[in-house]
Amino acid sequence: MARRTTLSAALLLAAVATVGMNPTSAQASPPGTKDVTAVLFEWKYASVAKECTSTLGPAGYGFVQVSPPAEHIQGAQWWTSYQPVSYKIAGRLGDRTAFQNMVSTCHAAGVKVVVDTVINHMSAGSGTGTGGSSYTKYNYPGLYSSYDFDDCTSQISNYADRWNVQHCELVGLADLDTGESYVRGAIAGYMNDLLTLGVDGFRIDAAKHIDTADLANIKSRLTNPSAYWKQEVIYGAGEAVQPTEYTGNGDVQEFRYAYDLKRVFNNENLAYLKNYGEAWGYLNSSVAGVFVDNHDTERNGSTLTYKDGATYTLANVFMLAWPYGAPDVNSGYEWSDADAGPPNGGTVNACWQDGWKCQHKWPEIMRMVAFRNATRGQAVTNWWDNGGDAIAFGRGSKGYVAINHESGSLSRTYQTSLPAGTYCNVQNNTTVTVNSSGQFTATLGAHTALAIYAGKSSC
Repeated sequence: MARRTTLSAALLLAAVATVGMNPTSAQASPPGTKDVTAVLFEWKYASVAKECTSTLGPAGYGFVQVSPPAEHIQGAQWWTSYQPVSYKIAGRLGDRTAFQNMVSTCHAAGVKVVVDTVINHMSAGSGTGTGGSSYTKYNYPGLYSSYDFDDCTSQISNYADRWNVQHCELVGLADLDTGESYVRGAIAGYMNDLLTLGVDGFRIDAAKHIDTADLANIKSRLTNPSAYWKQEVIYGAGEAVQPTEYTGNGDVQEFRYAYDLKRVFNNENLAYLKNYGEAWGYLNSSVAGVFVDNHDTERNGSTLTYKDGATYTLANVFMLAWPYGAPDVNSGYEWSDADAGPPNGGTVNACWQDGWKCQHKWPEIMRMVAFRNATRGQAVTNWWDNGGDAIAFGRGSKGYVAINHESGSLSRTYQTSLPAGTYCNVQNNTTVTVNSSGQFTATLGAHTALAIYAGKSSC
């Protein structure tokens, strides 16, 4: 969730879940063979629908994540979407009809829909919402009254204190008492309404601020308790609430993955990534949601962003090639004011126009989605590095990737486990010939990559 960059530390929670109430049933990644999610941040639902048909489906994205659909406070800032005032689908990004059409259109394109779901809190003030509902901070007529909010009305101030984190107010937002049966039922009612519209899963915003047992109870009330979940639970060393508590509900977003990618790509050696994942102390791959950046972290400086150019691109290439977690590809818009809302109110007339960055469609990133789908289930093989910022690795007999993050070009012969033949390097649409020994020779320019995979012989 997040309200402003100045409040970023408090807003960084993220998580993703997947399955039933038994921890052993939680799935490794979104169900199905396509585990990459395009996060179309603050895109209008009509624009999302078009993108599912034109790009996401054909590229092999399994999921699209959309911004919160609930009625929210008015205002141009993006974070107004994270202050709901009712559970009507009546936000700036589209009404119920537009939302339903988006879900149906995306499904027809083979893309499932995940909804960013704000259920920890309501608003921080009073007024009239985007759908015409009147509200005050602790009174949302027809939905919640003052009795439905936690007794602590001060802001969260101590992350070493579980009660403070889960009962006080995140950046001044009215904190729902999710231990209360009525509140649990109201939240489940909202999520069940989304399920009736065909939604396939939920990102639980600010999950860290909701007791995991409360979330389990809410999930048990869903008409489809096996709907995909990813929960926003930001890891903090020494904090009272830890991401591992939530894995029984579904996937949990692994923020350390994104933080460390920034440090390694900017200040360390890519060679260090040889054992990236659980060996670094992260969540088990089977319950981890990963990303290079998201809408909060790109604004608070904790991760790489589109402003990092080729470094950002290569980090996304690595994420999509590396078999850890279920990846989100963040796709947002240019900003200088970190509070600024989406261009054109969320309407995307075309990618790379009007400030829309469309990272999910950058060729070097988009083409790695098919690579990931083709190499699913294959272990890392044939690792090579130069001790610095050039690495390469295979995915069994299905694919091979080389990344050159050095300042100069790199020419060498690589050993793969691929069958002999001609392959398309999907990073730049040139061909690569693998010989009978599984080797090929290539030159990679500075800050470029190479990716080949079985089944992709022509460009």
